[in-house]
Amino acid sequence: MGDSREQDSAAAAARNSAELTRRGFLSHGVVALAGTSAVAAALAPLADLNRDDIPTIAEFLQKHYKEMTAEDKQRVFARIAKAVESRYQVKTKLADPPPLDGVEFVYGLNLSRCIGCRKCVHACVEENNQSRAPEIQYIRVLEMQKGSIDVETSDHHYDPPLVPDSAKYYMPVQCHQCADPPCVKVCPVEATWQEPDGITVIDYDWCIGCRYCEAACPYWARRFNFAEPQIAPDQINPDIAYLSNRPRAKGVMEKCTYCLHRTRVGRMPACLEVCPTGSRKFGNVLDPESEVAYILRHKRVYVFKEDVGTIPRFFYYFDERGSRYSEPIAPADTGGSG
Repeated sequence: MGDSREQDSAAAAARNSAELTRRGFLSHGVVALAGTSAVAAALAPLADLNRDDIPTIAEFLQKHYKEMTAEDKQRVFARIAKAVESRYQVKTKLADPPPLDGVEFVYGLNLSRCIGCRKCVHACVEENNQSRAPEIQYIRVLEMQKGSIDVETSDHHYDPPLVPDSAKYYMPVQCHQCADPPCVKVCPVEATWQEPDGITVIDYDWCIGCRYCEAACPYWARRFNFAEPQIAPDQINPDIAYLSNRPRAKGVMEKCTYCLHRTRVGRMPACLEVCPTGSRKFGNVLDPESEVAYILRHKRVYVFKEDVGTIPRFFYYFDERGSRYSEPIAPADTGGSG
């Protein structure tokens, strides 16, 4: 009798266990199917991507620039150079000039001499392989009313037949390479950082396009690639550097790097070389004999938005005797975005 009851109890337990197991299976199966549907929905946009937009395994597993060994860099640089050559049909060499010991770069701009011609804007676009359509510009030239320092009333879309306008003065704004850069602090993946020579750089392959840095910058210096950058093969500058002017992709930030691919090898920034009035000055502030060090000692200088505490390495000043350049010229055509 007792054995019979025990057998009945065991059979009932087995049935319950089987039902629970089936219930559990069905329940987990529904969740699994729901999860699969969600994943499928999330991956659906990938069907619209071009093959070139999908990262390779090598790109996906690429280390952060600071973590790469010399061998890692050699492989990555060769892959990038090959991709640039394939896309633009130009022979290129990707360099990686390091910061120089005992160097801290600063930039000075003489507002008495700037005539608002925007030649610096155009030269920067060409040198740094910035997109032409839509055109991206690192330098924004503000047309200011004489006697006013209110940038909120300035105009960077000015388009007169000749510049300068005698009632205006012109204030170019670009990355100020701050000593305390807020853009670096907000990056969630450490894709941007400050180098020992004061230049703030971006590892484009690590940028996730969140645009936090753009929001944090008080100087409007960061640019985001909303669309695939368009550059004609005959417009590509083949002298490129990993942390500087190599062609970028859709969905990443970019900015001025003081043309580090030039300045770290003894050349001047492209914007300075093209300036027709000599309003731009650049050099090593740690060298007491440099022109920028002299200007800082002997001129009345100021920095833009000093109150935000970023400590810019870009400063402005005026000639006490005024500008020697009064002949108006036609402004450069920079695509209309100023």
